[in-house]
Amino acid sequence: MTGTRLVCLPFAGAGASFYRAWAGPADGLDVAPVPLPGRERRIDEAPYLDMHVAADSVAAGLTGPIVLFGHSMGAVLAYEVARRLGAEVRHLVVSGSPPPGGRRQPRVSGLPDDEFLAAVERMTGYRHPAFDHPEMRALLLPPLRADFRMDEDYVPVPAGRVAVPVTVVRGEDDELVGAADAAAWRAFTTGEFATAELPGGHMYLAEDPGPLLRLIARTVHAGRSTC
Repeated sequence: MTGTRLVCLPFAGAGASFYRAWAGPADGLDVAPVPLPGRERRIDEAPYLDMHVAADSVAAGLTGPIVLFGHSMGAVLAYEVARRLGAEVRHLVVSGSPPPGGRRQPRVSGLPDDEFLAAVERMTGYRHPAFDHPEMRALLLPPLRADFRMDEDYVPVPAGRVAVPVTVVRGEDDELVGAADAAAWRAFTTGEFATAELPGGHMYLAEDPGPLLRLIARTVHAGRSTC
C-alpha cells in the first residue's frame, strides 16, 4: 500500500540527502525530498536567490495530492509552494520558522566567510561538521549563503493565506523561533491550524527526526489530511 507522499523542502544550505535517511522510520509516509540547485547532484547549477522564483520552479515539478514539509528557510519555501499548488496540498507542516514576513534575524549573508559561519552557528545553535573540512566548506558555503540571502530578501504577497490545514512545529528549546512566532502562522491559513513542540533546539530534527515523523504521521492518518 502506497503511503502519503511527504514532500520535504531543505533548510538553508541543506541538500535532499538530509531527508533520504527518513525513509526508514517514516511510518506510512513516502518521503520525497526536493533537490535544490547549487548542492549535491545539482552542484553545477546556480542556487536560487529569490524565494518566489524558487517556489515557482519547485511547484512546477510537483503534482498532488501531497503533504508539504519545510524547516527554517524551507518552511517559508513550503508555504510559497503551497500557495501555488492550492488543493493539491493536503497539509502543510512548517518547522522552525517565524511566519512569512515575520521577525527575521539581522542580515548576515554578506559577511566574510568566518563571520558568516559564526553568525549562522550562533543563530541556529548548530554547525555542520563538514564546514571544518576546507574542500567541503568551499562546496557548501555558496548555497548556504545564497539561501540566507534569499530568506533575508523575501517579501510575501499581501494577505497570502493558504486554504489548507497547517501544523507548525518548533523545538521547545529553540531560541531563534519562539512560541509566539509559531502561533503567528495562524494568520496564513483559512484551514485547520495547530502548533506542536518537540524536544530540542532549532535543529531538533537533525538530532532525532523520529518524534517529528511520528507527529506528521499521526496528523496525516488522523483523517485531517488524507492522500
